[in-house]
Amino acid sequence: MTFGWLKNMMPRGLYGRAALILILPIVTIQLVVSIAFIQRHFEDVTRQMTQNVVLELALVLDTVAKAPDLASAEAEATRLGAGLELEVTLPGTWPGPEADARVFYDFSGRVMTEVLREEISGVRAIDLTNLRKVAALIATPKGPLRVEFPRRRVSASNPHQLLVLMLLTSLLMTAIAFVFLRNQLRPIRRLAAAAGEFGRGRSVEYRPAGALEVRAAGNAFLDMRARIERQLEQRTLLLSGVSHDLKTPLTRLKLGLAMLGDEAEGEPLLRDVGEMERLLDAFLAFVRGDAQEEEGEVLDPVVLLRDIIEDARRAGQNVTLHGVEGRGTATLRAGAVRRAIENLIGNAVRYGSRAEVSLTLMDRSVRITVEDDGPGIPKARRDEALRPFTRLDAARNQDRGTGVGLGLAITADIARSHGGVLRLGESERLGGLRADLVLAR
Repeated sequence: MTFGWLKNMMPRGLYGRAALILILPIVTIQLVVSIAFIQRHFEDVTRQMTQNVVLELALVLDTVAKAPDLASAEAEATRLGAGLELEVTLPGTWPGPEADARVFYDFSGRVMTEVLREEISGVRAIDLTNLRKVAALIATPKGPLRVEFPRRRVSASNPHQLLVLMLLTSLLMTAIAFVFLRNQLRPIRRLAAAAGEFGRGRSVEYRPAGALEVRAAGNAFLDMRARIERQLEQRTLLLSGVSHDLKTPLTRLKLGLAMLGDEAEGEPLLRDVGEMERLLDAFLAFVRGDAQEEEGEVLDPVVLLRDIIEDARRAGQNVTLHGVEGRGTATLRAGAVRRAIENLIGNAVRYGSRAEVSLTLMDRSVRITVEDDGPGIPKARRDEALRPFTRLDAARNQDRGTGVGLGLAITADIARSHGGVLRLGESERLGGLRADLVLAR
């Protein structure tokens, strides 16, 4: 037997589930106590108290039955009623039809009516419409006897007080538990927010707080973040030193080749030196993590995308804007996003003849799609294509250009730094590669 429907009804957030765990026992306890209370006060107590009144009524009825005449019976009944707190009228009258009457929510009245009819023969009518007084009409040998007595004599006084007290106490305890629960869950939410921001490339201030387990998780996160930042810093410093050490001899080599004077022999060597500089710049851009160094800003993705496409067209690339869905702004690192889109467009026009770009703005994300008419990438090798320094010679036409296998890796890194992802697929419209750059808004 599966309980999938129950899982769908359960709250998805930790806050909602913790509140459910807290409220469900309280409601269950209230139901159990309420049932026990009703059983005790609205039945047992009422039955016992009514039995006491039945004994007094039996005495009055026996006295009336033994009296020699109506006048003596009336006098004796009145005398006994005064001593027993009973208002007796003989012969008595009854306003309206002789039938039992009570309000629908008078549960103790139902029990009292049953006891009176079971214990006293001749009961013709019982009126409980007045919640402060009980009126009954009883047949006797001297005529109908009307008796009235306070309602408090046959039912517990103010039985609702326990229910009200229980309800108020439950509400108070729930409020206190809610405040305590919120204070316990707040550190978890702060930890999740700090981890989410760090995943987007932003380091926000965070101090562990809350229970010992939450503090341990917070300290572990801070240690992990410190190690990652230290490793990134060391990697950047290392490659910065390599950049300085390599670019200086490359610059001297370029100047020496330019001074040879023989353009036929020097031109190929200059191209090789230029290619080496481009490869070195690509290595450094990947290692430095430029996507994580820039501060985010609120901008219009449509305007940014149009500028990138216009710059690409001026550079001679065959790229067009296919369509835009939705409007709005997003918090992005303009330089990093530009670099990512330029990488996707550059790959598209390098391995195909044209590229088409489309933009979709959703509630929580921005999706930029770049499609080309090239050979594409087989599905089995798409994850491999996102790894650094990967060149899929069998899938991409290397005669159209060369690379070091960092374009898609850098783009994927930029997507992750924005809380998004880079997905590769097949273009249904152009038949080549489809790259979806999804960024959180």
